[in-house]
Amino acid sequence: MLSYEDLAGSVINGNWTRVAELTRGLLDSNYAPLEIINKGLISGMNVVGRRFKEGDMFVPEVLMAARAMSAGVDIVKPLLADGAMPSAGKVVLGTVKGDLHDIGKNLVGIMLESAGFDVLNLGTDISPEEFAEAIRKHNPDVVAMSALLTTTMLTMKDTIDFLCGEGLRGGVKVIIGGAPVSPEFADEIGADGFAPDAASAALLCKNLLGREQNHADYR
Repeated sequence: MLSYEDLAGSVINGNWTRVAELTRGLLDSNYAPLEIINKGLISGMNVVGRRFKEGDMFVPEVLMAARAMSAGVDIVKPLLADGAMPSAGKVVLGTVKGDLHDIGKNLVGIMLESAGFDVLNLGTDISPEEFAEAIRKHNPDVVAMSALLTTTMLTMKDTIDFLCGEGLRGGVKVIIGGAPVSPEFADEIGADGFAPDAASAALLCKNLLGREQNHADYR
């Protein structure tokens, strides 16, 4: 018998063909499209995020699970009415100027999307001016900045200072992450929070936006 649990389990296992098969089966059995997403697909990715945070799953497995979840979402989404799938918020994501590392940043994007956020991934080597332009154009709730090099950490401060100078800081939360970054550094440069890993970043965004009341602040 088809079930949301089977669908979630297939997402966790990264079995995208099985996810597609189960999603179509649930739809054919008149299960509600939005519930298929929330109780099956996203539920599975929530487990993946928790296991990744605890060190029980690794990047390749997370990427496989994300691909599996996307296979199901792509089938269901055309059946949803416009606006039927609620958004947890909008996040602009990028690696700061001078830094070309993107694996961790992309993983953060996957976790944010799995948690229901709309994500605009700007890529790597993003200048303060480019972050500012993205804020003006897309009006996000959160800006998430990544740096892997100690030499580019201070660009995070430069970006925050630039946003303040442009009058853009007040309306958006800013979070930072990356191997050399710490909670103390986040406080020092005026960021709203720090996330040590991709799963924590999604929880932090929800917490900062008041949409996840049961999780501690990861700052």
